[in-house]
Amino acid sequence: MTQLDARAEIVDALTRYTLAVDRGDWDLLDTVFTPDAAIDYSESGGIVGSIAEAKPWLAENLPAFSAKRLHMLGQIAVEFDSWPGDSAQVTAYFHNPMVISDGAGGERVVEVGGLYHHHFVRTSTGWRSNKLHEELVWSRGF
Repeated sequence: MTQLDARAEIVDALTRYTLAVDRGDWDLLDTVFTPDAAIDYSESGGIVGSIAEAKPWLAENLPAFSAKRLHMLGQIAVEFDSWPGDSAQVTAYFHNPMVISDGAGGERVVEVGGLYHHHFVRTSTGWRSNKLHEELVWSRGF
């Protein structure tokens, strides 16, 4: 595997993450994270725990934002700890507009933006994140 192949696998995993969250396909997260992954959503008021704890938390809390969720990733930095190696530090910019009820029968858009900081490891099933820290940089509309 070349570095370009590894980077492509990592970017594919990041894309699967956004699709899983936006679609509410929580089992798809199992193709993004290792079973022992640690998740930290504390900066946006969320859970700090294992992926096994984060999946039901997401399933319970994100429906408040309706099914109209749309993550977008920007710059993605991949820094391999060594090459060839089995781990990488990955940072991806994100912008996440979501639709919520306005309390008067209509809807309004709320947004968050920030950085996803991952630690990826090479596994027998490909590159997977074993740690995610969501760094909230800004929010609007809450």
